[in-house]
Amino acid sequence: MNSVLGRRSRILAATTATAGMLFVAGCSSTDDGGSGTTTAAGGVELVKAGQLTTCTHLPYPPFQSEIDGKVQGFDVSLIDLVAEDLGVKQEILDTPFENFKTGAFLNSGECDLAAAGMTITEERKKNVDFSDPYFDATQAVLADKKAGIGSFADLEGKKVGTQAQTTGEDYAKSQGLDPVSFESSDAVLNGLRAGQVDAVVIDYPVVQGWLKDKANADAFEVAEQINTGEQYGFTVKKGNAKLLAAVNKALAEAKADGVYRELYEQWIGPYDESAASASASPSASAS
Repeated sequence: MNSVLGRRSRILAATTATAGMLFVAGCSSTDDGGSGTTTAAGGVELVKAGQLTTCTHLPYPPFQSEIDGKVQGFDVSLIDLVAEDLGVKQEILDTPFENFKTGAFLNSGECDLAAAGMTITEERKKNVDFSDPYFDATQAVLADKKAGIGSFADLEGKKVGTQAQTTGEDYAKSQGLDPVSFESSDAVLNGLRAGQVDAVVIDYPVVQGWLKDKANADAFEVAEQINTGEQYGFTVKKGNAKLLAAVNKALAEAKADGVYRELYEQWIGPYDESAASASASPSASAS
């Protein structure tokens, strides 16, 4: 544990410093109109001087959510590392998830990057540049224990919930389902709890956190995990090579010095070695 004292102590401080983040709800533009300001570290241009502005979509635990009045999570902590390397602080802007697919808030100068547990896809790469993968994700079928659902195949004829504009929803539709769309992951799970749907198809890490609550675990279960080969990446505006390089550098260092593992165990659960070994594949490289 003591072998990573340098950066380890910094990330613990960065996680705590999340309390000082500006949480801005909505989609208003920055006061400076989005004009770029060059930082002292590596010549990276930021939309607002002195801060790394991150677009996200809340809530999406364990990657980002508001806990005790602070925006925290796995994504938040990793981007804190990038901000630290740039000599600035991270500020978070909550925006609709559909804008992550188009890169709208990156292009308009609202944000420097986006961190929202977003799967790297060829379609999305047309609009944004992705970082190296930082997390391997699977989908899960989460069902009411009384629904008689033991696998994805059992979802036929059942009322299924998904989060709108996500790969989980895309997968469900590709398999012939007509899912009920919810705005956020919390809304999906609340819909399941309230009996609006019999089961949901959603990212497994979200389910892991939700089932830590005994009341949820007593009533609901994972019927099947589906390995769709998904990997998460952070995004920047197309062509923003310097910021992309800074993000990739911070991720590589965190995996090398043990900080990634520490944050994984803090936010996700037991460490999965394959998550740290993920490297940039042709589908994940910036175009």
